[in-house]
Amino acid sequence: MKVILTADVKGSGKKGDVVEVSDGYARNFLIKKGLAKEATASGVNEANQKKAADAFHKAEEIKAMKDLAAKMKGTEVSVPIKVGENGKTFGSVTSAQVVAALAQKGFDIEKKCVKMDAAKTIGSYTAEIRLMENVSVSVKVHVVAE
Repeated sequence: MKVILTADVKGSGKKGDVVEVSDGYARNFLIKKGLAKEATASGVNEANQKKAADAFHKAEEIKAMKDLAAKMKGTEVSVPIKVGENGKTFGSVTSAQVVAALAQKGFDIEKKCVKMDAAKTIGSYTAEIRLMENVSVSVKVHVVAE
């Protein structure tokens, strides 16, 4: 029996896939639990159109993120940090501070996208900004005394 999955099913497929499964598995498990619906001609066409639309939107999102990464390439930001009399810093530079510095330059990035080693001394560091799974860019972070 052909069914259209309405949710990801381990061992069968992902949401929107049209799969061939045994009649008993389809009726007694997948359809009963709401994980699939019976595949009709209109349902299959609808699922194919939705997949094509999703692929188009994903491609557009990837293109936008690659454009943003190209704009960010070579960007340098300065982050001030409090320093004591003997040159010792109070705390370290966090990803939130890097995001705030990037926001001042016009880049709207989420805090979870910033990957950076702890910056506990004054100097230059490199932060990796992961915009998507395969789209990332490196940004120079200069830690300066406040």
